[in-house]
Amino acid sequence: MSLTKIPQVMLKSSSNQCSMPVIALGTAADTNESSAETTKVAVIEAIKLGYTHFDTASFYGSEEALGEAIAEALQLGLIKSREELFITSKLWLTDNFPHLVLPALHKSLQRLKLEYLDLYLIHWPISVKPGDWETPYSEELITTFDLKGVWKAMEECQKLGLAKSIGVSNFTCKKLEDLLSFATIPPSVNQVVEMNPAWHQKKLREFCEAKGIIITAFSPLGAKGASWGTNEVMDSEILKEIAQAHGRTIAQVSLRWLYEQGVTIAAKSYNKERMKQEMTMKRLIKSSRFVLTTDQWCSLITFGMGKLRFHV
Repeated sequence: MSLTKIPQVMLKSSSNQCSMPVIALGTAADTNESSAETTKVAVIEAIKLGYTHFDTASFYGSEEALGEAIAEALQLGLIKSREELFITSKLWLTDNFPHLVLPALHKSLQRLKLEYLDLYLIHWPISVKPGDWETPYSEELITTFDLKGVWKAMEECQKLGLAKSIGVSNFTCKKLEDLLSFATIPPSVNQVVEMNPAWHQKKLREFCEAKGIIITAFSPLGAKGASWGTNEVMDSEILKEIAQAHGRTIAQVSLRWLYEQGVTIAAKSYNKERMKQEMTMKRLIKSSRFVLTTDQWCSLITFGMGKLRFHV
């Protein structure tokens, strides 16, 4: 395992003030890729490269494969203990009810073969009637989302030690305001589906920073190739010019830009070379030689004035 540690951020509302690595490997699979074995092999390779933070969800169908990879990494001696890793999972829409939160977490832990999560998130601020429905969900399946009741159950998960920290995903400023008005344990993290140099989420970033909530960008490179993604980041001429000026790749420039915004990153790539590129951010983050110039910042501000492309 790599000896270079990934920078971490403190989660203020977590139990015992736990810290989270700023770079995570996402394990969401598009409809046409990523078998369980592919995921397992990729996670093992990622651990060898130095990844310690892995992002999954009950909806992704990757929890079991991730759990198997963790067990194998321990057996191979790639890690000495589970405590070396930071594992994030999420509560799905069909479990987004106060009485189903704890059972859903227990199921995730069972699939992962873990005793606790480092971070547990509400995947979306939406509730769908319990059942094994096909997606996309029809309107008649969508029902009232009891945010107050669900969050109280999330807080109980943290109090029980089943999750060291709790948070949300795909929450707007308004949803966060509602949540903060009654939460006794504020969310540590808001994971956002779309945030990258093409879509800056400035208002949301500023709100979360003021409230001490860490933002994680789930599609830092625009999710090129995914059914719901965009090519706008990886095909950008502006980013290409900046990358060439620094002797870096477009991906590295994009990840550096996000880091300079105080944003953490969950990037999904099972390609070994791309994983290596993302992991070079361990060194680049600490390097004063890779800093975007004022002119480059201005170019990215203009580039980021586009419209929201997929979700939040």
